Amino acid sequence: MNANISLRAVAKLHVKRASVFLINGRKFISTSRILYQEPIKNKNKEKVPFPGATGSYFTNELQFIQNIDPIPTYRVMDRQGKIADPSQDPQVSENFAVKIYKDMVTLNILDLILYDAQRQGRISFYMTNYGEEAYVGSAAGLNNEDVIFGQYREAGVLLYRGFALDEFMNQCYSNEKDSGKGRQMPVHYGSKKLNFQTISSPLATQIPQASGAAYALKRAGNKNCVMCYFGEGAASEGDFHAALNIAATMKCPVIFFCRNNGFAISTPALEQYKGDGIASRGIGYGIDTVRVDGNDVWAIYNVTKAARKLAVEENRPVLIEALTYRIGHHSTSDDSSAYRPKKEVEDWKRLDNPLVRLRKWLEDKNWWDENLEQEYRSSIRKEIISAFSKAEKLHKPSITELFNDVYDHPTPNIIAQRQKLKQLIEKYPKNYPLEKFKNEGKDL
Repeated sequence: MNANISLRAVAKLHVKRASVFLINGRKFISTSRILYQEPIKNKNKEKVPFPGATGSYFTNELQFIQNIDPIPTYRVMDRQGKIADPSQDPQVSENFAVKIYKDMVTLNILDLILYDAQRQGRISFYMTNYGEEAYVGSAAGLNNEDVIFGQYREAGVLLYRGFALDEFMNQCYSNEKDSGKGRQMPVHYGSKKLNFQTISSPLATQIPQASGAAYALKRAGNKNCVMCYFGEGAASEGDFHAALNIAATMKCPVIFFCRNNGFAISTPALEQYKGDGIASRGIGYGIDTVRVDGNDVWAIYNVTKAARKLAVEENRPVLIEALTYRIGHHSTSDDSSAYRPKKEVEDWKRLDNPLVRLRKWLEDKNWWDENLEQEYRSSIRKEIISAFSKAEKLHKPSITELFNDVYDHPTPNIIAQRQKLKQLIEKYPKNYPLEKFKNEGKDL
């Protein structure tokens, strides 16, 4: 159809309905089939009328575009905890700032103890947060009613919201007090009361779920948003692209928080993608996007608050890319010395530690000192060890939990499987350590 189509021309084409609209000051002609934009001309540029890319201009220059200017990285504090631009100071209270720091320290010590526990064979698996603790600032920038979809390195968000040390330990030990009833791997936390969806091992599955949950919140009229965390490796999955596209087109109140820590398990970022990080993909999907210093807790706090405002008040999805560095191994199943120099890790740990940055900022305000540091580390370590010891002594969940919660009422095949297990236990009692389980199998 002619690019200079007019309302009269539409009528001549025997289209039954045609209407003229002004959208953001631009003239559109709508038929029952499609929306046509009248070309906008000026002395230099003419905008294209095609519906597939209404912001484009015609040009006579043939040019393949590979690169645009790199997206800048927003920062509030430098590595010494100094704020360069006073207008970006978060203006938070002493209690608020100290709570965030204490949660980061607690998370660090929790990681140390549970990592060692796995190495001793006391739990089966663990993942640390070393080097990435500043993401706790994102939890502080949200409302506690906002829904969280995590990947598996977001224990600090739960900690900030009030997940108890006992709850962490019970989940990692899969004991009788584990709210997940022993059905998940360690660090696959979840909490209904804290609006934290249970973590799932398959990579990136939570991202489209987050878009759907955000759309549901929008339909319900709730003034809350969804926060979805994932690593840059997950952004290579198809689920990532589907999630961003539907969030953009359906205007879902969701914040996508990408922790770009430089490694997708053993694959470095340089081998994962060629473009400008993950942030450039958000722009490609028409999503409000920001890149932030992932070791700067106040930068993360500021961007999360601003992103939440866009999501909740304007139903605009946001992509946050937090650039950081993973100090620890990917998990206890990984040995990162096989693919990166130990000196590189030690340099990052020494030169740009998120905890050190925030501590220096606190000390500059006289809100923290060495005595408080030692006192808190000593006391919280005792609390963690106490929770650890209690969890380790508890029984495993009842064996009957294997058959519960999938169906409202047990189906015939579930009943048959339960009976078969009972027969096997009776036939081979030495192979089943029932004394380790709640009720010792008597309720089977």
